[in-house]
Amino acid sequence: MPRPKGRVMVAQNRKAHHDYHIHDRFEAGLVLTGTEVKSLRAGRASLADAFATVDDGEVWLRNAHIPEYAFGTWTNHATRRTRKLLLHRTEIAKLERETTASGRTIVPLAIYFSDGYAKVEIAVATGKKEWDKRQTIAARDADRDARRELAERARGQR
Repeated sequence: MPRPKGRVMVAQNRKAHHDYHIHDRFEAGLVLTGTEVKSLRAGRASLADAFATVDDGEVWLRNAHIPEYAFGTWTNHATRRTRKLLLHRTEIAKLERETTASGRTIVPLAIYFSDGYAKVEIAVATGKKEWDKRQTIAARDADRDARRELAERARGQR
């Protein structure tokens, strides 16, 4: 069977946009075992508490939850093991420079398959304060209300 073309989404970290100001985004490959790939193809993963670090010139995805493969045997993987991310040397250097700045961290935004290869989208992010989160929610609500009003006006003029 041929590999599926395009992007097939497995998991998204929706809470990241609520908790962080997202800056630069990067696409990285994932080093996985066979049962991890099968579990991801089944659409099972969670990035809720995940983060990435740069250690000795390598980027590692930590605390991402990929559950055990249901039909796996004793060769099943550990669910929250540390996984290596594949990036170019210049991207790793940029990530390392930006995370040494205070208050910045590397947050995974999504895991997906791109033309059959497992990828993770990571971003350099700064944590939001409580009042930032409230402002974001208020702006989103105001925008939704404005769009609703415009839609109602457009329907009334027909």
